[in-house]
Amino acid sequence: MSKKNVGYVMLFTVTIAIIITLLYEFNIVAVSPSFMMAVRWITAVVLVANAVVRKNLTTWILTCLVLGVFVGLDFPDLAISMRPLSQAFIKLVKTIVGPILFATLVFGIAGHSDLKSVGRMAWKSMLYFFCATSCAIFIGLAVINITKAGVGVDVAHMPHEELPQTSAVAESDLKALEHIDPSVHGVYKFNAFIRDSFPENIVKSVYENKVLQIVIFGVIFGIGLAMVDEKKRKPLIDFTESLSEAMFKFTNLVMLFAPIGVGAAMAYTVGHLGVDILKNLFMLLMSLYIALLVFLFVVLLPVALYLKVPIKKFIAALKEPVSIAFATTSSDAALPKAMENMERFGVPRKIVSFVIPTGYSFNLDGTSLYLSLASIFVAQAAGIELTIGQQLLIAFTLMITSKGVAAVPRASLIVLIATADQFGLPTFVIAAILGIDELMDMARTSVNVIGNCLATVVISKWEGEFDETAAQDPDFLTKSMS
Repeated sequence: MSKKNVGYVMLFTVTIAIIITLLYEFNIVAVSPSFMMAVRWITAVVLVANAVVRKNLTTWILTCLVLGVFVGLDFPDLAISMRPLSQAFIKLVKTIVGPILFATLVFGIAGHSDLKSVGRMAWKSMLYFFCATSCAIFIGLAVINITKAGVGVDVAHMPHEELPQTSAVAESDLKALEHIDPSVHGVYKFNAFIRDSFPENIVKSVYENKVLQIVIFGVIFGIGLAMVDEKKRKPLIDFTESLSEAMFKFTNLVMLFAPIGVGAAMAYTVGHLGVDILKNLFMLLMSLYIALLVFLFVVLLPVALYLKVPIKKFIAALKEPVSIAFATTSSDAALPKAMENMERFGVPRKIVSFVIPTGYSFNLDGTSLYLSLASIFVAQAAGIELTIGQQLLIAFTLMITSKGVAAVPRASLIVLIATADQFGLPTFVIAAILGIDELMDMARTSVNVIGNCLATVVISKWEGEFDETAAQDPDFLTKSMS
């Protein structure tokens, strides 16, 4: 059967399955659970057949993501036992991050010896990051104030989970803060963030997956190498070029495991959460997804259209990294593929290797939006009235304290808890929303990845170095999805 015919069969089957599911969920038609299970697995067979015919990685990732949902719904115990497979995939991807960041950064900077362009790229990136995250914060505040998702919520009857005990501030810094006047605590925490951005041992930074520390070391090392005589510089430049090329090929091999890792991650999420929890927190979940969609269509899409980015091909380049980020709730897992696809899309390697890793610490659009929205939800649920000024102060404090959490699933929750304590907001409400944090993390992590990928295009266009011919390549869609 041809791809076209299989596609029609898949579209028909999925449409019928969605209609039956809606009729079942809203009790419009009495359907037995066993019949619904049969519908799901007939759909699964059709999706697998479509993936076999199409033979591309993106289709397999999306197919396994849906299969993971089905396994989580019908076989929750089996789904929970599949978690080690998703953890194995994330561990495998993390082995790529350190070497690929170091190699591409050093080659991008020292290989061109144009130090002025590095400085120019840095301030342009930071300006764009600040504007994007500020827009995300305002959208989060606007949506939660319109929906008022937390008002009238019966927190006492929500499912509660134990909160993480980890603080957003290091234990040594907490002791130091005890001896400092509270009026300068903010200054101390900001300076501590600057201090922790610098690596004391690059091997330790790679081991602990400290993306910002690796970026700073790579930038400084690349600048130093650019100042060395050509004869002595060339061997290291050749080495970093070879290492970066090898790591991209390594990424391609690791991505063959992505469908299994993504499917296992989604199965675990659905299996241990179930669907009943959504009924209690539906308004919060919908508020977040609505706010993220508003950010995508009101901020990021106009930027892309203004810069004349080929939207269809940009989406094709994003499919794999966003699918991986959505299922694993970790931007780290999507980083290697995002870098590779943006370079293929037409962004120079030196810009990709600087903007995406830096954006992982400074351009957390989805996380910033979530934190502003969730903090006001906590206040609403607790019956605390906050002025617009107080809301803005909380939101921008969260934006500053959230830097560097992109690589760690649900680390933003720790930032939210620490900030809630600081502003006197009750943490018991956070314990109530913890149950659906994974479902929210999927969306905000995906938006983080989309925002950082678009940032590379913005900076490359701003620098006049975007390769228009690469994005216009008629085979680009096929290459991006293979």
